[in-house]
Amino acid sequence: MFAMEQEFNELKTEALHDFQSQKDEIKNKNLEEKHALRMQLEGAVEELWRQFQEALKQYNSTTEDRKKNFEDLKAKDMKSAQEIELQMRKLQKIHDSINQQKAKMACNARDCEERNKLLKDEKESILVHFSQLKGQMNKFRENQRSKLTALTVLSSSTIKELKDKHQKGECILKLAEMCRKLETEEEKVLPFYASTLSEQEEKEIDAMQKQEPENELANVMHEFGDLSNFWKRYNKASLDKLSLDQARVQLTQENQQLRTLLKQYLDGISVSDEILSHNNPLFIGSSGINAEYGVKTVVEAAHIVHNTI
Repeated sequence: MFAMEQEFNELKTEALHDFQSQKDEIKNKNLEEKHALRMQLEGAVEELWRQFQEALKQYNSTTEDRKKNFEDLKAKDMKSAQEIELQMRKLQKIHDSINQQKAKMACNARDCEERNKLLKDEKESILVHFSQLKGQMNKFRENQRSKLTALTVLSSSTIKELKDKHQKGECILKLAEMCRKLETEEEKVLPFYASTLSEQEEKEIDAMQKQEPENELANVMHEFGDLSNFWKRYNKASLDKLSLDQARVQLTQENQQLRTLLKQYLDGISVSDEILSHNNPLFIGSSGINAEYGVKTVVEAAHIVHNTI
């Protein structure tokens, strides 16, 4: 193993030595070629510079006269350009003055034309406005006339309706006086019945009355809230009437029942063909008479009336 490493190091050393020697040879060769190329280029540049100087001398010698002529012509051109510029300024001023005068004339003409047009338009608008105002006045007059006519008709109908209501009020007052005579002692002492609502329910009703009405019926009820006492008496009278109607119906039914019992009693104590054709409570059940009843114990109606009434 050591021999192999030593051999490998020797090979490596030889390779590095060969590489360094080749590198130096190539570097020296490149330096020589670079120096030769530099000498060659310097000679070519010197030759070109010498040719350029000769061409410049030849150009200066051949263009000396033309250069003097050019300078003279250039001076004359500058002088002529100054004169031309001065004249152009004068012409520009004159042209500007002419344009200003034309613009003033056009502006004056336009202003006058616009003024005349405005005056004409204003005249036409005033005429149109006058005609509109006249039409509006006529329309307003007709509208006021129709309103006055309608107001007259409404006032007449209102007066008539108020007279009718006045008559109705007088009639109501007369009826109230008549009804007052028919009141009982209790109604005279306590004309309004006591409320059967609880305290919480009365608070809720007061809160609802303080609220704004949401529909037409509620609004009407809110407006006529001062008639609550009247409605109490009216409701009491309606309840009394309803109670009397129910009592009347009940008494009518009792009367009908009593009439039926009385008729049965009278039918029982009288004998006729019509009575004999119907069921009779006085007949004693037997095989020949009223056989459809079967055998039943019958009590005479007169005996019952005599012992019970």
